[in-house]
Amino acid sequence: MSKSFLYFICCVSAMGGLLFGYDWVVIGGAKPFYELYFGISDTPYMQGLAMTTANLGCLAGAMVAGMMADRFGRKPLLQIAAMFFTVSAIATGCFNDFFLFNIARFIGGVGIGVASALSPMYIAEVSPAEIRGRLVSLNQMTIVLGILMAQIVNMLLAEPVDEFLSLEDQLKTWNVGQGWRWMFWAETLPAALFLIMSFFIPESPVYEQIKLQSDQQSHLQRVGLKELFDHKYSRILTLGLVIAVFQQWCGTNVIFNYAQEIFEGAGYSVDGMFINIVITGIANVVFTFVALYTVEKWGRRTLMLIGSLGLGLIYLVLGTCYFLHVEGFVMVALVVLGISCYAMTLAPVTWVLLAEIFPNRIRAVAMATCTFALWVGCCTLTYTFPVMNASLGSYGSFWIYALICLSAYVYLYRYCPETKGVSLTELENKLINK
Repeated sequence: MSKSFLYFICCVSAMGGLLFGYDWVVIGGAKPFYELYFGISDTPYMQGLAMTTANLGCLAGAMVAGMMADRFGRKPLLQIAAMFFTVSAIATGCFNDFFLFNIARFIGGVGIGVASALSPMYIAEVSPAEIRGRLVSLNQMTIVLGILMAQIVNMLLAEPVDEFLSLEDQLKTWNVGQGWRWMFWAETLPAALFLIMSFFIPESPVYEQIKLQSDQQSHLQRVGLKELFDHKYSRILTLGLVIAVFQQWCGTNVIFNYAQEIFEGAGYSVDGMFINIVITGIANVVFTFVALYTVEKWGRRTLMLIGSLGLGLIYLVLGTCYFLHVEGFVMVALVVLGISCYAMTLAPVTWVLLAEIFPNRIRAVAMATCTFALWVGCCTLTYTFPVMNASLGSYGSFWIYALICLSAYVYLYRYCPETKGVSLTELENKLINK
């Protein structure tokens, strides 16, 4: 396989990450407007439901991704994810009923769940060991580009808001009537492009090998959860589950999903919120570029330790600033610093480790299980933040996230291995066959 073709198929697979990032974050910009449209602005539990529905779809997608990928292959599942993204993008903006809106978000979530499990796994399986970390991190790069794309689209589509408008007049504005719909519809073009391009990539060579072995040995035809939870896999499975859940429970993603509350708490208006969101998106992209180089030079373990400790300290300071009612530039700087730390460490390296630490035979089901756990973490994080923020305040929420990060640092220091530059077969011998 030529190097140019390798990069091509990795970029196509990583488009799942682009749509993952866009679909996941676009709702944060649409949130102030569809909440007014559906009449849930003063109902935190309904707000949490609207933000969590896609995550529930992620759970469903991740749950079936492993089994389906082993049965039908990686490529068909990526194509199905692309179709789900396309349908969801169109339907979410079309529906006028809150229940149907959530159904459409759920469909998009299924696409995210499938793509988030399969895209990094597919890239890891086609990549040589010496650049595997960089190529798997490419998936995270497309995720943050999708996030930035959503943030820019939201900013461009949202018209300036007159804060003194009555509720009746706000309901008549472009933002509430049509703007939030176009934020979702803008995803249709990249989703359709992903679907078309997915027909030009080959099947994973690892899947072809597994399929050949299954044809030759009938007892290898199915790998299920029973085998995954075998004692010999307990160490790496526990590590994978902790890493997956921690990537969400570290708290950084509430900044993307609840930007309105985060920046309003720092003293910014809705218009200022959109500008600050784009600033955080740019920082996210820049430091993900940094990760593309450091993941092979510094290693996975080092970056995970830097991320957990760094975020723990940043959130301690950020929570204290909220407690002291600090506002303005200092708060934006701390938020950007937290996102930058996350973007070059936990965000990409989590997917790299999950794609590397499991042996070929169980990788699909293990990756799906860990991705399922990741989205459980995302659901609980997303749903609980409005309630936590209302009861504990922003300072209490970020102090809790700081405690989680510092606790994870202790665990990772003890149990996280270094995987850079090691082939998948050698990793299996190192982590399993002892």
